[in-house]
Amino acid sequence: MSELSQEKCGPCKSGAPQVSAEEMQQLMSMVKDWNVEEREGILQLEKRYKFRNFRQALEFTNRVGELAEAAGHHPALLTEWGKVTVTWWTHSIRGLHRNDFIMAARTDSAAE
Repeated sequence: MSELSQEKCGPCKSGAPQVSAEEMQQLMSMVKDWNVEEREGILQLEKRYKFRNFRQALEFTNRVGELAEAAGHHPALLTEWGKVTVTWWTHSIRGLHRNDFIMAARTDSAAE
């Protein structure tokens, strides 16, 4: 489990600052194989996980769902046969917050 995954998600309300370019570079080095995507002007953190079948993909989706509920921070999850795409961003600030990177690290831990 990574050090980042052990951090506690902080409260994030409308008006909270998005991560800076410098912070993003540092945080991206801590979450391997994640990509920053821009959709409708909103930066999002995304990764696709591969599995042998739909059952394993669904089990992983449920583990990520439990992590999300526990943290009160919810991703977009696309579950397909043999793969799950997880997308994190903070809706209230329309972009990326440190919490998104913490949850990405926890998502990687759930995949192990």
